[in-house]
Amino acid sequence: MFDAISKAAAQLKDRTIQRCMLQSLIVAMIVFIIVWSTVGFALTNTNLFAIGWLETIIDLLGGLATLVITWMLFPGVISAVMAFFLETVAGAVEQKHYPHLGPAQGLSLGENVYSAVKFLVTLVALNLFLLLFLLIPPLFPFVFYAANGYLLGREYFELVSLRRMNPAEARALRKKHKGKVLAFGVLLALLLSIPIINLLTPIIATAAMVHLFETWRGDNSKTA
Repeated sequence: MFDAISKAAAQLKDRTIQRCMLQSLIVAMIVFIIVWSTVGFALTNTNLFAIGWLETIIDLLGGLATLVITWMLFPGVISAVMAFFLETVAGAVEQKHYPHLGPAQGLSLGENVYSAVKFLVTLVALNLFLLLFLLIPPLFPFVFYAANGYLLGREYFELVSLRRMNPAEARALRKKHKGKVLAFGVLLALLLSIPIINLLTPIIATAAMVHLFETWRGDNSKTA
């Protein structure tokens, strides 16, 4: 996994990747502002969180509530949004390291939209539920990174694998390497929660997942 991340980081000097990095930075900042504003509005102007234990947690957090919820939602939101831009990153990695593959079929715009919306809804619902664990501070980090790691690992795996495989094949390969996909996702969740670093993480994560996917797919074909 770390070898894949190292290769991904080394390719950041490519012009194609650098253009995507600029897009990523701009989009990440816009997404953060939107999430921050939306959460702040919801907390101060609606009854969205006025439900039992959730209201209690928000009251306990006080003025930190907006920051905490934004921090929790940002990793998944930026990943969902950046899914529309990262086809270029995956293509650049393949062109340099796996030129024999040829062009990928990729996902249609409708499939991309559906996948991003489904992921975003799941992520928001999950992280609202995870607020409950703020009442148990020692447990919260473990639950937060494990749950978000699972979602992020799966999202990035599907982003890359469905360019080259049908859903059934991709699902079988993911299940075979589910432990590695989860570990990769947990690492992404950690990186996406670190300011500044989180702005470049979607680019590096996509590039690294291309290397992981090709390694796993190659191992799978050898044992088939």
